[in-house]
Amino acid sequence: MKDFIIGFKIGFKEFGENIFLVVNSILLSFVYFVGIGLTSLVAKLFWKKFLDTKPDKKLRTYWSNFNPEEKPVEEYYRQF
Repeated sequence: MKDFIIGFKIGFKEFGENIFLVVNSILLSFVYFVGIGLTSLVAKLFWKKFLDTKPDKKLRTYWSNFNPEEKPVEEYYRQF
């Protein structure tokens, strides 16, 4: 009887791990293709470029200037 219980426990553990792998793979694949895929399709439809991928020979640097005096200091509080 003790061997049966130990075997039953091991069997359920292996079954749970296998189901875990299948379900997580399916769910994560679905979320990836829906989230990333749809975002990519919508961005391509509207010709949106999220990153500048082509180098510009005219620019000396790609850094943008930061001037904290453009906005009032109160706008920097509680940003999140």
